[in-house]
Amino acid sequence: MECKGHVEGGVVVLEPGSILKEGLEVRIVAMDAEESLPTLAERFKSISGKAEGLPSDLAEKHDYYLHGSVLRPGS
Repeated sequence: MECKGHVEGGVVVLEPGSILKEGLEVRIVAMDAEESLPTLAERFKSISGKAEGLPSDLAEKHDYYLHGSVLRPGS
């Protein structure tokens, strides 16, 4: 679960409609408004394109390679 909010008078104020269960443990990560998280491409840049020896039709037949058969609707 992710909730957004802001700090007001030293207190974290969550967006309207955010409901947390009593006793729930939380973690707060402070983010500067100008700070942005890296994209998935940026996060995985170091390993992107490194896989070798994969079948040329992997994208088309990923279910077959993953599960050993093609799953058909209604079967």
